[in-house]
Amino acid sequence: MTVTVAVRTLCEFAARKGDLDFRYTPAPSAEEGIAGHQAIQSRRGYGYKSEHLLTGECMGLLLSGRADIYNPHRGRLEEIKTHRGDLSRIREHQRALHRAQLRAYGALLCRQENRKTLELALIYYDTGRDKETPVVETASAEELWQELETLCSHYKAWAEQEEHHREQRNVLLSGLRFPFPAFRPRQRQLAETVYKNSVKSGTLLLEAPTGLGKTLGTLFPALMAMPAAGQDRLFYLTCRNTARQLAMDAVGRLRSAQAAQHWPLRTLELVSKDDACEHPDKACHGDSCPLAKGFFDRLPDARAEAAQSEGTLDQHALAKIAAGHDICPYFLAQEMARWSDVVIGDVNRLFDQSALLHGLIRQNSWKASVLVDEAHNLVDRGRGMYSVRLDQQRLLRIKKTAPKPLKSAIDRTARAWQSLIRDCQADTQSPEFLETLPTQLLGALQAMVSNLTDYLADNPPDLALQELLFESVAFIKLADSFGDHSLCEFQRAGRGRASLTIQNLIPADFLRERFEAAHSVLLFSATLSPGVYYRDLLGLPEDSRFTSLPSPFSADQLRVQFTPGISTRQVHREASLKPIADLIARQFRDRPGHYLAFFSSFKYAKQASDALAEQAPDIPQRAQQPGMSPQQRADFLAGFRNPEGSVAFAVLGGVFSEGIDLPGDQLIGAFVATLGLPPFDAWHEILKVRLEKRFGAGYDYTYLIPGLQKVAQAAGRVIRTPEDRGVIWLIDDRFLQPAISRFFPRWWFAEGDTADPRPESSETG
Repeated sequence: MTVTVAVRTLCEFAARKGDLDFRYTPAPSAEEGIAGHQAIQSRRGYGYKSEHLLTGECMGLLLSGRADIYNPHRGRLEEIKTHRGDLSRIREHQRALHRAQLRAYGALLCRQENRKTLELALIYYDTGRDKETPVVETASAEELWQELETLCSHYKAWAEQEEHHREQRNVLLSGLRFPFPAFRPRQRQLAETVYKNSVKSGTLLLEAPTGLGKTLGTLFPALMAMPAAGQDRLFYLTCRNTARQLAMDAVGRLRSAQAAQHWPLRTLELVSKDDACEHPDKACHGDSCPLAKGFFDRLPDARAEAAQSEGTLDQHALAKIAAGHDICPYFLAQEMARWSDVVIGDVNRLFDQSALLHGLIRQNSWKASVLVDEAHNLVDRGRGMYSVRLDQQRLLRIKKTAPKPLKSAIDRTARAWQSLIRDCQADTQSPEFLETLPTQLLGALQAMVSNLTDYLADNPPDLALQELLFESVAFIKLADSFGDHSLCEFQRAGRGRASLTIQNLIPADFLRERFEAAHSVLLFSATLSPGVYYRDLLGLPEDSRFTSLPSPFSADQLRVQFTPGISTRQVHREASLKPIADLIARQFRDRPGHYLAFFSSFKYAKQASDALAEQAPDIPQRAQQPGMSPQQRADFLAGFRNPEGSVAFAVLGGVFSEGIDLPGDQLIGAFVATLGLPPFDAWHEILKVRLEKRFGAGYDYTYLIPGLQKVAQAAGRVIRTPEDRGVIWLIDDRFLQPAISRFFPRWWFAEGDTADPRPESSETG
């Protein structure tokens, strides 16, 4: 049996020793790293080869990798490592890993080209200073091959175990049993669609209405498809923690339904560092945290135990294993992401700037199946991942008590802030949008980051300084890739309270390569129309497909009502309150029960609530409040289980307008006031112009589609099972306009229904 392994993976497995060490050394961004490699490669000139492919077999392992630079005439092999700041900040264990990787490439090169000796050069390149620091040595082919054999001997048993595990896993998945006697209505069609997309290596936007059982209906066929598609990993990504738990529960159901007791499917739950960290008051290095001390020396035993565990590697299971070996549970989970068949976590694990899963796909050339739940949220989540805010107030607070070694750099940054404020002359009310980033402030930030890095590496952890460093580094990284996909916003809320924000407008420019790296992609949600909107803004391939599955529900379950005489436009808000209160009161008295009433803001909801209380004080009501705690949200939802009905006021697009399940009599109706359109402010007008220029759909992409998506999500709370019956009141005369009604779900109206306001062609996407 020959197992293929990347040289980098081999070295990270077998050559890492000592402490876990994540001290404050800002690393170059991926773009900077690529640019650094290209800069050095372009300088080498005639006779040098770049990205030189190396392969070879050692102890039954087929090794492969690409050497950065090779000069066959000089007999010189170079490995480039980019960094920022003081080279001495690169720790000894990191240098040892770099050297092991270079020498492994050297062993393969000598064997591949029959060389006796080789000059090896580690090139440390400071991207900020454009400076190369070479570390050069000469080695014989014999000693290099002996070292490679030592590495391979450590890895071979593990590789054979993993190959056997994969064979067992594929046998299991090929005959996977559905955990229920039958599919729900339309769920089989859902599963078949997902299976075909995975096997065909497709990219699919799948609009699957509520009630299909989407979690199990997507996870089950995607797992079954892995052997047929030759896929290595499956990533199930969510936008909310509750959805992550549903996926973990679905894996548990699948396991319990199988006849075989052995369960060779390694499933990992990835949680945030804040949730997993055992010592949040300590820094991530051996001099501070006891779980980082000797981490890589104890990791092999912990990794082996986790790999042999029959249970799901959820947060609690990993914490228990980590505790038994005195290592960090968060970084044990990071390691197990390399060796797990299924990874369930937040979307940022694949899509953000330093995404773990994307890096592993690229490093190991994995064929990865990617499933994204509630994918309608990915546009906003993507924008958030590539946006960052710089806060003057944070700097000024630290400036008062700054340590002496940092005072000069912080003072310079404070002066740069004052210069920016003078140049902008912004008032305290409205933001100012800058066409270019302020160079003086960026230069000051670069110098301050360098000083902060040096100081924090040599002194006890300081949370305020850490936050200033992380904020500054994040801003600098996004500044390096600033373009028409983003916007720079300056705002001054008062003296010493200025902010500078890089806001992403078009996440496609950052997410595109993430999607390209995946073997198959499934984005699914109850609201993904029109598909072209998500394709454009997320950077999906041009040949991406959009499919909308029929709903398991029928029009006779839902009564959709319109209000041609009510306008909720801003200028008509005050006049709308009494008619809306009359409508709610009439509906409640006709059919008492639990209702949700959605409004565009807390202010509008409070006004409508007060109007209802004045006109119908006998009708019970309650309201969502700003900034509710998890317990307060749970209490709010618990109110729907009370025997006595009530009207619950909530904000459209908020936590109660999607992702909650209130079947049966827990919710029998909803009122949706306004179209949910974003505010017509300066920011959205700039967004509209950018989207019009890029896609030719500025108004729809900025206002109409995001707003009506919120409406559809809120209305979707009413009918959750085939037994439910309910009513939806769409409160605004614009809901009857063909340009608006074409976005309504098709199942809301029976064929030929005279109440159907949609134009004849309602297909979108």
